[in-house]
Amino acid sequence: NLLPVLRTVENVELPLLVRGVDPKPARQKAVAALVAVGLKDVPMKKPAELSGGQQQRVAIARALVNEPDIVFADEPTGNLDTETSREVVGLMKRLHKEKGLTFIIVTHDAAVGNQTERVTLMRNGVILKSVHPTTT
Repeated sequence: NLLPVLRTVENVELPLLVRGVDPKPARQKAVAALVAVGLKDVPMKKPAELSGGQQQRVAIARALVNEPDIVFADEPTGNLDTETSREVVGLMKRLHKEKGLTFIIVTHDAAVGNQTERVTLMRNGVILKSVHPTTT
């Protein structure tokens, strides 16, 4: 969740500042993360001024600033239209390919699952099966 009182770049740099990173390098990393997700033109906008897809990309940028190996995404496309969902999943796939990031996505949307390398189906905390969708 983005903090509505903070500007986009402030939302992205917040985890770094909390960790004690100096403000100037934190801002530079935040701007670089926004560029990586295709949002170089929105650093001073507040979340309410962004589309749903842009807000999701800001959230991904915020996850990226700490340079994780794995990003956990809980329903990252849940409130998005079909085209914007495709764009967000495409961004995650691009970041996986270019930066080697692993995304673990929790979703109820089969269309999202069909765009991934592997789908693991669970029910009541039990893994039922793990498959490689035909569409990747």
